[in-house]
Amino acid sequence: VFRIQDKLEEGCAKIDEVCASMEDVGISDRSMIWNTDLVETLELQNLLVQGAQTMYSAEARKESRGAHARDDFKDRDDKNWMKHTLSWMAKPSDKVRLDYRPVHYYTLDEAECKTVPPVARVY
Repeated sequence: VFRIQDKLEEGCAKIDEVCASMEDVGISDRSMIWNTDLVETLELQNLLVQGAQTMYSAEARKESRGAHARDDFKDRDDKNWMKHTLSWMAKPSDKVRLDYRPVHYYTLDEAECKTVPPVARVY
């Protein structure tokens, strides 16, 4: 995966447009038995929310890490980006909200499984 800032920003704008169009989606089948219209609409809503969160999370991360490389940020930045991205979005019409939590540098049982320190991937 290669990321470029202007394409990430364009992707965020496009996913916002698609999410906004979800307001126009309706279901004509009102039955509660084998209602494929309902199932497919819920699946679409779920995919839109996941896609938007992924797009905004990728755009916010200003580094190259693992398989996600950026031309404008060539190196891994553990000082600023050694953290987990958390995102919230209840429905497609909501804005994506991002936050972060620290990475834990320990295992549940050090005797059974030693901590593996992070290192940059080299190919």
